[in-house]
Amino acid sequence: MDTKTVVSLTTGLEDAERVTVAFLVAVGSAESGRPTLMFLTKEAVRLAHHGFARATACDGCPPLEDLVRRYADAGGRYLVCPICFDARHLPREGLQDNVKLGGTVPMWEWIGDQAANTFSY
Repeated sequence: MDTKTVVSLTTGLEDAERVTVAFLVAVGSAESGRPTLMFLTKEAVRLAHHGFARATACDGCPPLEDLVRRYADAGGRYLVCPICFDARHLPREGLQDNVKLGGTVPMWEWIGDQAANTFSY
């Protein structure tokens, strides 16, 4: 499948259910063979670090760290807002391997001229 998917996530672990839903959508897209990018902004930028995403949102929900692993295994990538990241004084050490700092211009360059599925949480 060539249709790309972009999942925009602004929420961090303060709303683990919303994060879980965003990851379920992203994992489903990536595991279906679609090129998938999660654009992390605001508190979601913290999810770019190894080991940060540790939560189970609800009874019966998959653990977030399992979804993060599945997303990476399926080739999913992250684009992390550098303004949001730097505003939180986060270290660049410890970022996951599939993370790149970049804003909206790199996101649009990644999408290119073709249609894309978009989701926002």
